Amino acid sequence: MTARAWAELLRVSALFTVPGDALAGAAAVGRRPNRSTALAVGASLCLYEAGMALNDWADREEDAVDRPHRPIPSGRITPRAALTAAGALTAAGLALAARAGRPALTVATGLAATVWAYDLRLKHTPAGPAAMAAARGLDLLLGATATATATATPTATARATTTKAPAPPARAAVPAALPAAALLTAHTYAVTAVSRHEAQGGSTRAPLAALTAVTALGGAVVRDRPGETKRASAPARLLVTALTGAYLRTAGRPLAHAALNPSPPLTQRAVGGGIRAMIPLQAALAARAGAAGTALAVMGLVPLARSLARKVSPT
Repeated sequence: MTARAWAELLRVSALFTVPGDALAGAAAVGRRPNRSTALAVGASLCLYEAGMALNDWADREEDAVDRPHRPIPSGRITPRAALTAAGALTAAGLALAARAGRPALTVATGLAATVWAYDLRLKHTPAGPAAMAAARGLDLLLGATATATATATPTATARATTTKAPAPPARAAVPAALPAAALLTAHTYAVTAVSRHEAQGGSTRAPLAALTAVTALGGAVVRDRPGETKRASAPARLLVTALTGAYLRTAGRPLAHAALNPSPPLTQRAVGGGIRAMIPLQAALAARAGAAGTALAVMGLVPLARSLARKVSPT
């Protein structure tokens, strides 16, 4: 059980796509990241890694045929160790969410249930992509709920960008964050639909549909949000546009390649690009909400994710 084997099992290079969920959620409710946001990030990381360990445990027989190099079928990690890690990480994630407040724990419980249901029951059914997408949306709502529950002041970055209403109370955190969660959910659904073909390839339709969805999502991000009393300043709009462009480039190029040649390597590359594209999408959503500082901080994770992906595959 080497560190390398656990890094592969937990797909640590994909971890950098997780903190932006909670930070985008905090921006969506108009609050600065606070201690509860940090607890939500910790809970998200634990639940994400629990899902990765549980995924390989559930797929151990399939991986023995299609991916014999994976840690469990290769014998580097035992099935029992992987299942134990999944349970321990889930418990840790729920414990961190509980420290952020009861509303955060409620969302985290729903997230954990979705993760386990996906890995154990739904992954190979038509409901699989929807379950995975719901998990990402719930992760953003976890950050929004935890942040809004804590005593915090509205984010100041909005004063330099758009005219915004005061930050909503905790009970309104979920409705306020739903538009951002919906965009992240739609992206996740598209990428998950492509991932179902990464072992055998052969599907042109899935990457083409995902490319269409990514393009539509980029357009939705850069459009003015309903309810704004005046247009965002030029620098703010430029930042949103630049981040959206980074999202489209990261996700769109490998999807286009996979649509033209749906071989397993290019399909896997498209899935990896879709996973990494979550970071600029999260940053664009934060910038769109007026949290430019948060957006730039999220984008700081990109080089880390890219560097580690060269050593450990995110898929």
